[in-house]
Amino acid sequence: MAAATALLGAVAAAPPAARDWTAAPAAGRPYAYLEGPAGSVLQDTLSVTNPGTAPLTVRLSGQGAPVSFAARTVTVPARTRADVPFAVTVTADTPPGEHRGTVRAATADREVRVDLRLRVSGPHLAALTVEDVHVDADTGALRYTLVNRGTTVLAPRLAVRAEGLLGTVLDRPDRALPLTLRPGERATRTEPWPDPPALDSVTVRLTATAPGAAPATARAGAAFASGPALTGTAGLLLAAAAGVVHVARRRRSRTQRAPEGATP
Repeated sequence: MAAATALLGAVAAAPPAARDWTAAPAAGRPYAYLEGPAGSVLQDTLSVTNPGTAPLTVRLSGQGAPVSFAARTVTVPARTRADVPFAVTVTADTPPGEHRGTVRAATADREVRVDLRLRVSGPHLAALTVEDVHVDADTGALRYTLVNRGTTVLAPRLAVRAEGLLGTVLDRPDRALPLTLRPGERATRTEPWPDPPALDSVTVRLTATAPGAAPATARAGAAFASGPALTGTAGLLLAAAAGVVHVARRRRSRTQRAPEGATP
């Protein structure tokens, strides 16, 4: 009983463990909130409190946002609070609106995450262009580049139409593409066309759209002339030419025989 009582007394008198340390935005805020325009550097402070009796070393990092600290590793003395400045660099291509990230403080056996909320000010402009359209005359593949010229993230859609000498040879209604474009970002893609015409001259029109943006259209021309199609066409032309020669010869032969059979 005496030993048990002594053990309980030792546990009750033990100082707070290292797991009791805390990390939070300065001034007791529930999360870090920063606001500013694109291209700016915004600053805040993280408070790490060590209620224990031994120094505490924590590693600091950021996730989901470009966070930089005055020091990546901080040692907090016992029963002390350390205020660590940090900065968030808002790149010039960051779209206006709300963004989320995390500030993390970690020891060998514990990690504390602090919610980071970033509001980027500025006008909302949705603008999309289609550039560098090229048609591969051998395979029919359509190569093009989508460029986000605005200040918002875009989810583009694409429609494809091709007109030949005798009418429409390809008509694909618009559909969502499996990508998103950040402001200033460009993406080069290839649109397959497995059954292009064997012999034709076509004009391909690509139309890209995105919510809030005006439709963007680009065109490219191509001439298709496969080997079998050329061979067949050449055969038809030769046959037609032979027919014309045969008809001409028959007409000349009749003309030459007409005087012999004519009535005096």
